[in-house]
Amino acid sequence: MNTITTAQSYENKVIELVEQLEEMIPKEQFEVFNSDAKQLSIAHDSPLKLSIGDKAPLFKLPNVNDEQVELVNLLEQGAVVLVFYRGAWCPYCNLQLSLLQAALSKITAAGASLVAISPMSPDSSQESVKSNELTFEVLSDVGNKVARQFTTVFKNSDAAINAMGKLGYDFYSFYDDKSAELPVSGVFVIDKNGDITLAKSEGGDYRERVEVNEILEALA
Repeated sequence: MNTITTAQSYENKVIELVEQLEEMIPKEQFEVFNSDAKQLSIAHDSPLKLSIGDKAPLFKLPNVNDEQVELVNLLEQGAVVLVFYRGAWCPYCNLQLSLLQAALSKITAAGASLVAISPMSPDSSQESVKSNELTFEVLSDVGNKVARQFTTVFKNSDAAINAMGKLGYDFYSFYDDKSAELPVSGVFVIDKNGDITLAKSEGGDYRERVEVNEILEALA
């Protein structure tokens, strides 16, 4: 059996998620988020800074236990899958992370490790780990210093932040700075030599994400 085809589809799961969100979120706030996503799609249609064949910049970042994790050490063990996401408050990020967790055994069977990176503090990143029961490394890139080398970083809109506030979420509480900057979601596969073999983003519309199957195909 071809295990690549057995990974759950984000495209299918996000339809269910949107239906749930429409029931949970007041129409006014829901329309703010949709408008924001559409504007980001137009502004960032080609956000990645690196392409297939480029060397991945080396970095060192803290995980949820405040332990330093270095890319060079991970590459000594094999390929690395890097996923940049926005934060624990983002339902689309949580869906993506949960699907990656479900496919983790396939990723490790291909000889790779999985790493998710956001600008949240280690304490806030712990929320992503707990809520999605993640068993792979989740790193904190405060200030988006690493993210800017891989993908576009932008300022979250005041409208989106205010809409979150009306839903009871303090956007700034997840971060150690007040920049309101977020990375455009992107996925990179890096082989053990440090060469990028997959560089993919679905653009600024954060409702769309790279399918796990594409990651598995790049690792095959």
